[in-house]
Amino acid sequence: MRFLKRLIPDIYIALILIFLYLPIVILIVYSFNSIPKSFLWGGFTIRNYTGLFSGSDGAELLESLLTTLKIAAIASVVSTIFGVMSCLGLAYLKKRWQTALMNLTYIPNVMPELVIGIAFMLLFSFLGVQKGQFTLICAHIAFCVPFAILSINPKIKQLDKNLSEAAMDLGATGWQTLRLVIIPEIMPGILSALMLTFTMSVDDYLISNFNVDSSTQTLPMKIYSMAKFGVNPKMNALTAILFAAVIILLVLSNLSEIKKSKNKLK
Repeated sequence: MRFLKRLIPDIYIALILIFLYLPIVILIVYSFNSIPKSFLWGGFTIRNYTGLFSGSDGAELLESLLTTLKIAAIASVVSTIFGVMSCLGLAYLKKRWQTALMNLTYIPNVMPELVIGIAFMLLFSFLGVQKGQFTLICAHIAFCVPFAILSINPKIKQLDKNLSEAAMDLGATGWQTLRLVIIPEIMPGILSALMLTFTMSVDDYLISNFNVDSSTQTLPMKIYSMAKFGVNPKMNALTAILFAAVIILLVLSNLSEIKKSKNKLK
């Protein structure tokens, strides 16, 4: 009986991991399938990966990927800057105003993306702004700011206010205190905000679909349009590369944190 009690949690965790990662494993395996647009295994090949850099399909996928990465980079950096400014401003408000404003910032986090996408589409139409990459970047920034605040605010709350007061007492200006004291202390939250908002922007489909014209296609939009005509092995290859890139970044990030922890112990 004790053995079963110990085994049940392990089985539960194993089933959760299988449910989460089995689709990704299948995707990676079929990215090496030699039979195009088929779930029948026809043999191992890397033609799907080399095909990303040749042919019209591969060129279109890479172009949409570069567009997506550019938009996500701009949106993540700008939204994180706004998040830092917002959290610093909220930190000096009275408690009741902090609570009220933080509750307002949480609303977009739980609001369906469909509502946000349509709302921005109506806003840009009302203002007479032509849809394009500019409107898409603006919509992504507004969408990502609440998530940046969510990542940075806990670090602001953990910040010891005596540090900034001591720095200013020792002659540091407000800008020097922000740059040399506050920013380094909340840097883990800033990095978390950058990664989270970048991922949210890359992953977004609905907001992008409503706030950009036909001349610009993000990677999710391109994949969705290609998937209507069947599974393209080049899509599998590209998504497998993205998955590998994310894994490498996570490993490097964890190794960096482990190194910092060891240095602190020394």
